[in-house]
Amino acid sequence: MSGEPNFLDVKIMGREYRVACSPDEREALLSAVDLVDNKMRDIAQRTKNTIAERVAVMAALNIAHEHLSAGSGEPQKEFAEAVDSSETKRRIGDMGARLDAVLAPQQQLGI
Repeated sequence: MSGEPNFLDVKIMGREYRVACSPDEREALLSAVDLVDNKMRDIAQRTKNTIAERVAVMAALNIAHEHLSAGSGEPQKEFAEAVDSSETKRRIGDMGARLDAVLAPQQQLGI
């Protein structure tokens, strides 16, 4: 059934995550996972910080800054238009909810 989501298991900084992903998005998602994993590992190493949530936020901010600073105003406009789409907002919300579910037990442990 094409309406059912496909899932892809990925690893970021040694932790496994299951992400909804259609077959045509698989390569792009794997590239994104590689980018995020490398950025998080680099930040963790440079800052000597092992708190995954803080490292993830710093990586997200670095990636967003690099993307928005990559060119003149035009790529920024395209990025803003992509973020404004309701589908993108829905997917970001879904990812945030999944991350909250994964991180909640760690926060209770004080990790």
